[in-house]
Amino acid sequence: MKSNFNRHSLLLIIVVTFYTCTNRYPGPLTPDKALERFELREGFKIEPFATEPFIHDPVSMEFDEQGNVFAVEMPDYPYRPEPGKEKGRIIQLIDNNGDGRADQSIVFEDNLMEATSILPWKGGLLVTAAPHILYLKDTNGDGKSDTREILFSGFFALNSEAQITSLQFGADNWIYACNNGQTGAVTSAKDPGARPLAMSGADFRFRMDRNQFEPITGSGQFGQTLDDWGNRFITQNTLHLQQTVIPWPYWHRHSYLPKFKASSNISDHELEMFQKTQPPYWRAERTRRRNEAFKENKLDRIEYAEGHFTGASGGTIYTGDVFPKEYYGNVFTGDVAGNLVHRDLLVAREDSLPFVARRDEAEKHKEFLTSTDPWFRPVNFSQGPDGNLYLLDYYRQHIETPLSIPDDLKEEMDFLNGSEFGRIYRILPANAPAIGFPKPDLRNKSNLELVQLLSHPGKWWRLQAQRLILERQDLTIVPTLKSLFDQSENAMVRLHALYALEGLNSLTEDLVKKAINDVSPGIRVHGLILAERFPFALEQALLKMDDPGIRVAFQATLTIGNFHGEKVVNALAYLLTKYGRDPWFQMAVLSSEVGSSIELMKFLIRGKIFETTAAWKLSFLENFSYIIGNRNQKEQIVFLLQVWSLPDLIKEEKWRVAMVSGLSKGMINSATSIPHIKEALIKMEVDTATPVHDKLKQWSEWYSVSHPF
Repeated sequence: MKSNFNRHSLLLIIVVTFYTCTNRYPGPLTPDKALERFELREGFKIEPFATEPFIHDPVSMEFDEQGNVFAVEMPDYPYRPEPGKEKGRIIQLIDNNGDGRADQSIVFEDNLMEATSILPWKGGLLVTAAPHILYLKDTNGDGKSDTREILFSGFFALNSEAQITSLQFGADNWIYACNNGQTGAVTSAKDPGARPLAMSGADFRFRMDRNQFEPITGSGQFGQTLDDWGNRFITQNTLHLQQTVIPWPYWHRHSYLPKFKASSNISDHELEMFQKTQPPYWRAERTRRRNEAFKENKLDRIEYAEGHFTGASGGTIYTGDVFPKEYYGNVFTGDVAGNLVHRDLLVAREDSLPFVARRDEAEKHKEFLTSTDPWFRPVNFSQGPDGNLYLLDYYRQHIETPLSIPDDLKEEMDFLNGSEFGRIYRILPANAPAIGFPKPDLRNKSNLELVQLLSHPGKWWRLQAQRLILERQDLTIVPTLKSLFDQSENAMVRLHALYALEGLNSLTEDLVKKAINDVSPGIRVHGLILAERFPFALEQALLKMDDPGIRVAFQATLTIGNFHGEKVVNALAYLLTKYGRDPWFQMAVLSSEVGSSIELMKFLIRGKIFETTAAWKLSFLENFSYIIGNRNQKEQIVFLLQVWSLPDLIKEEKWRVAMVSGLSKGMINSATSIPHIKEALIKMEVDTATPVHDKLKQWSEWYSVSHPF
């Protein structure tokens, strides 16, 4: 009896265990059943555009100038395959019967190592596939690539969630990519002798027409989007929407700045989201364990398993012409862990540089799109000539790197479960008629017809037309482009015309001056950027210091900082007194050589800016002093020590505290400070008993004696 009981008990345990494990992670749904699980914002509908067996594991999709649809498949995630065993592909989706849904796919290229994004260029495709950016092209018309050219190499390639991706063609003729701030030493195949480009802490951009490439501000992970004026927004896991504020070339004019982030989290609702799915067992259990560990170690931290962004992906600004007008310029972001699509309104502020990302009033407590299907993984979006929004669903049971999950929880998880699935949906207005695959046929348009398309209400058309103008380099259309810039009442059209001329190397001083004085603040900003190529740039920037548009004044500040001389000192001091309360303007000034010079400090002291204290002034002084300490030049340091130790000149102790704090931190960080000075500075920082004035006097004495030059 005891033996039978034990056998029955064991069988029951096995059955219960099997039932529990299999129900921890529900199974997949068919595309039709998955559609039933969606809850979409009123006024819209969602329909299948492509599903398995014609698409698997989609992460990127683009329409070329002919309307041909190409998609990137990434079946190897989350593992990096061995060389020669790569399964990554680019396919072309085809609709043979005209019902608007793919019924065939052709493999354009296979055996790709973790390809993540594509972009049309000269009849082929640019492809990010770490450690490379490739160029693929079908030259014989059989639908398959027969050319694979490596354009750039050296990108980080050790984590599929943090690699080069998200190609975007900008209105300024640059192609932008996310690099997640990863390290790398990037080289160009077209310039093999050039020094490798260090990529740590940066994203990437390049120009195909001029073989230029450079780091850019930001650490976008998977998803970036540019608005009509070139403002760049990036997606990164928990931070679903950041804006890059200070461009890399200004931010890196010298190497002595204190640490600060040149991009900004612009969400006014932080990490909050409203998902309809329960967190998977592994996530809930991992979070429980982590929170227990935080509590045991008395850490003021908490981790959330649901209701907060953890897998934000593919942020995309809608720029089509079929959604209601109020949706133009909205940002759509997926969260693959929350199984939802979030929408933000971008609001430009007149008193600060970064935009604010806000929820729509009707979506204060819900999302634009949610699903109760935990396999729904909205990784990315695409826009095409039809003006609708396309949603890429990776459709996997699990979407997480195994490295971040405890071993015991991984035992019952198959990270490739679902790699045979994949869906692309089309989101369109509820009253929209049935449509097929769009066929714009821009390739056969004349160059004058392309100029006309720069006025199209849909940005896809404008960008495709501008790209083709850039590729063809037909100078006979220059007069027509100039007329469009002069005569169009639409500022966005004028911007495209301006950069089409730039791409044809046809900018003139007169044209740039017109841009600087345009009625549109956005055009004035780009006019100042382009003016930096001309001798008159400083004078034009000086004229725009008091521009009513804060972004114009900010660009004027950045542009002025590229120059030297008394005019520049006076201008930066003026801008600091006017806009110094804004930390972005402070950094714009300090990022320049003149803006961090002793000449500027002398001017500010003569102007009695430090007679009254204010938080922003103390912050500026500390940051300025940090730069002087980090630069570590004796004459500059002695000047600060002497000036800020004069009791008749400097009456408030707060100034000395700020100066000493910044100077000592800068010198501690300086690569040229010798060890015993660093040790003394660190001790001085720790010593809080000695009054700052006495500390300053001691410091001045030992510094002048012990510092060798």
